[in-house]
Amino acid sequence: MATPHNKAEKGQIAKTVLMPGDPLRAKFIAETFLEDPVQFNDVRGMLGFTGTYQGRPISVMGSGMGMPSIGIYSYELYTQYGVENIIRIGSAGSYTDKAKVYDVVLATAAYSESSYAKTQNGCTDDTLKPSAALCDALRASAAKLGIPLVEGTIHSSDVFYRHDDRKDPTYWEILRDEKGCVAVEMESFALFHNANVLGKRAACLLTISDSFVSSEVTTAEERQNSFTNMMKVALGAEV
Repeated sequence: MATPHNKAEKGQIAKTVLMPGDPLRAKFIAETFLEDPVQFNDVRGMLGFTGTYQGRPISVMGSGMGMPSIGIYSYELYTQYGVENIIRIGSAGSYTDKAKVYDVVLATAAYSESSYAKTQNGCTDDTLKPSAALCDALRASAAKLGIPLVEGTIHSSDVFYRHDDRKDPTYWEILRDEKGCVAVEMESFALFHNANVLGKRAACLLTISDSFVSSEVTTAEERQNSFTNMMKVALGAEV
């Protein structure tokens, strides 16, 4: 049952998958939080593991960077491996002082200029929503753990290094003020689209790793190993 991108066999992947972008973050989560984790994939270095958390089967797998990458992996998980729930757990840049470094953001929608949805099935919507039920499960988990969530629309961008001479207002300020975006990342729009098309569930939790409105930043090691509040909320969601 292996695909060109995933060598797992039927039954090796749980119904719920947590998807960080970084495969090393997937490895960290598996080794830190899961009981008896078993690696099911290493194709292209995209590590995936299945174990249990508080008695519930959970898988965790990297998605890579950008919408084309998560688009491939999430589509295969939904269609080839019987996955029902994918929770993206990633990093983001803040567009507002309401979301500070290390804050956990729950995406209530993803806005994007990407052509992913249009190319995939002709969808022309520029804003897509996650599963309401999955978001409610994440809210309940966060409340139980006493971890506050910043909620709002996020910007899913195809471009990390933007070459833009716009100065006043800048592009990100336009997206914050006109679209209500609280932060920027690069994957959730495609994930939400795949879930909507296939009748599955998807959600997104983000930890703020840097900010457009302050000088706060995090290191690559911190992003890999220290975003534990987000991980605990995702793991604790009962779906």
